[in-house]
Amino acid sequence: MSAPNDKRQLPYGGAFAIQDTEIIDFMKSINLLDSLWEENITQEFCKEYKDWISATEINSIKGLEKFEYSVFSNGTSQAFDMFYIKNKNRRFRCAKGEYIYHQLAWRNNWPNWKYIEEDELRENDAMVISLPFSNTGNSPENLDYIFDQCTKLNIPVLVDCVYFGTCAGIEFNFNYDCITDLVFGLSKTFPVAHSRIGMRLTKQDDDDLMFVYDKINYNNRISAKLGLELIRNYGPDYIYNKYSIQQIKLCKELNIKPSSTVIFGLDEDNRYPEYSRGSKVNRLGLHKHYDV
Repeated sequence: MSAPNDKRQLPYGGAFAIQDTEIIDFMKSINLLDSLWEENITQEFCKEYKDWISATEINSIKGLEKFEYSVFSNGTSQAFDMFYIKNKNRRFRCAKGEYIYHQLAWRNNWPNWKYIEEDELRENDAMVISLPFSNTGNSPENLDYIFDQCTKLNIPVLVDCVYFGTCAGIEFNFNYDCITDLVFGLSKTFPVAHSRIGMRLTKQDDDDLMFVYDKINYNNRISAKLGLELIRNYGPDYIYNKYSIQQIKLCKELNIKPSSTVIFGLDEDNRYPEYSRGSKVNRLGLHKHYDV
């Protein structure tokens, strides 16, 4: 069964990192093989990645310090899978237009999942939400209300922050008790999607398999080394600051609105219905159309 709503074949389809030539040339210069003998490289990456996130000057970060425990994740999907396993007896929830991976995982294993637009939140739910939101690159609608309700109902929430590093003007407020997992990844910021570089943050160490891998140093050291070199040489605001002017220009040409995430433009008037992902806003990926 193929992935529904796959837009990658369209001129403005998909959501990928900008193929920045300076970054690509830099990556080609890195000696990665030595990392195989750097025993603590994944822990070092997570420590510096957390500091890198806090260093943004164009977004607001609140409550990150509450998530004391960090482990390397193979992209964001490994952390998603672990969240599903831990909450396997709950009903999974996400918004329309959310990252398709969740629906692909749930359709065969948890078929009772529901969009949040289709039913009210209930005590036995588990929520996944992206910030910035996957379908718009902006803050999700009614985010504070959703977090408040999830807190009242003891609904565990995973917040997917994979678009951090490409956005501006986003408030990342993690000061909600319902948030159990934060997930970050570099696949949208830098052209490293196939290296699977990510991090999961939690408030406690429950000794799940990701913690076990971390404790026995059984993670991808080459990917961690690549991620470490990138965040040491390029700040969290580099991509947005470099390409935001091109984003504004291209959106004007297409008669759409710039997203808070620099790789997207938003069609709110249904001029481009072929880019619909199930919500009222059509998302156009601009990454292939910038002068890099």
